[in-house]
Amino acid sequence: MDMSTNHQDDKAAKADREQLAAVRVAVDEVDEQIVALIGRRERLIRIAGTLKADSAEVRAPGRVERVIEHVRATAEQKDIDVELVEKTYRAMIDAFITLELGVYKASS
Repeated sequence: MDMSTNHQDDKAAKADREQLAAVRVAVDEVDEQIVALIGRRERLIRIAGTLKADSAEVRAPGRVERVIEHVRATAEQKDIDVELVEKTYRAMIDAFITLELGVYKASS
């Protein structure tokens, strides 16, 4: 058995673990930024919810599709996975519509 190979494998595995740990720290930092932006979006949606005329205006399927078109185009320009961005935004928009409906009903 060649001991140098095991040592190199151990060294490579350690480097991989260190790189993974660094990537996880970076992901955590990005998540903190995303959460802050979601908080900003939430504040804006709460304001919008008090300004809408009815629940149909809250749901606004045409506006939803315009937002999706916009974020897809932005993702494409930045060479980001367009489908991933759309799926993420559809889930986020659905959650925000639920929030905004509650705000609208409370302010009506």
